[in-house]
Amino acid sequence: MAETPMNNPVTPVRGEIWYVDWSPARGSEQAGRRPSLIVQADAPNRNPRYPNTIVTTISEHGRDIPSHVRLEPTPENGLAYASYVKCEQILTISKSRLQERIGGVEEADLRRVEQALKRMLALP
Repeated sequence: MAETPMNNPVTPVRGEIWYVDWSPARGSEQAGRRPSLIVQADAPNRNPRYPNTIVTTISEHGRDIPSHVRLEPTPENGLAYASYVKCEQILTISKSRLQERIGGVEEADLRRVEQALKRMLALP
């Protein structure tokens, strides 16, 4: 597991995919250790005084709906299977919950995620 920001800061970068332990889940939330996409801007990610980051969950199970962005596995993103960024499942977490960096998405995929997040949050 990643160290806490006080000891050895983890510095995630927007567009990276990290394993996060989502347990315990409630209701229809994601559960267990699964990939998550860093969507927070890099300035707060780099700030050692700000211990949190914002992520969306990634799952092998998804649907053809506007809030699910399909990613094909590539050596760059580290995914083993076609997966879905679930842009309706956004969470602010402690950087200490980031367990392992597994890769990062390409710029075009990050743009598709941004568009889905804008739709989910009713942003222009």
